[in-house]
Amino acid sequence: MQTKTHIDWSLYVVTDAGLSRGRSHLAVIEAAIAGGATVVQYREKAAATRQMIAEAQALRELTRRAGVPLIVNDRLDVALAIDADGVHVGQDDMPAALARRLIGPDKILGVSTANLAEAMQAVQDGADYLGVGPVLATPTKPDAAPPIGMDGLREICRHVPIPVVAIGGINATNAADAIAAGAQGIAVVSAVVAAEDVATAARQLRALVAAARANAHRKE
Repeated sequence: MQTKTHIDWSLYVVTDAGLSRGRSHLAVIEAAIAGGATVVQYREKAAATRQMIAEAQALRELTRRAGVPLIVNDRLDVALAIDADGVHVGQDDMPAALARRLIGPDKILGVSTANLAEAMQAVQDGADYLGVGPVLATPTKPDAAPPIGMDGLREICRHVPIPVVAIGGINATNAADAIAAGAQGIAVVSAVVAAEDVATAARQLRALVAAARANAHRKE
């Protein structure tokens, strides 16, 4: 895996058993990595802890071989049990500062934020990157906060010194807009894991991000 300061956040793929068309997390993520996923998050809300550890361990072995960071959503115990590269917490999960203390300085800490105040607090609490959103309305998280739009994303990107990954309703039609707003990458769920051809979907999104980033550099 890359060091924390050299992670490629371009295409951050989040697992979702309910959207994976009956395919295993392992099968989906193997295809996503083949298509160019650069970071993987294991997110599982319904499974028992033993099942989560087994699934996450299988992903850990796959991502380690591929040199792709594996982040565990919310469940710090699972992240530590499988020696994941990091953990991601939301505003209602374990406080970020406490998560940082428990995982130590070397693991990756991501924090979900929906406004500038939350973003600045997460930076202060030791976050390595932010998952900012929902940028747009998304059926993946029906309990999500109201969409912040590309303008809200842009404001946060402008003010924080750490990488921002845009999440929430991101797909091939708006990935370039998220990069243009200042995001280092896009986090996707259904756009990849629900695709009939996961590798092709990931490859398309990765190419869109690369093109948008090149365009942004030309404008600088």
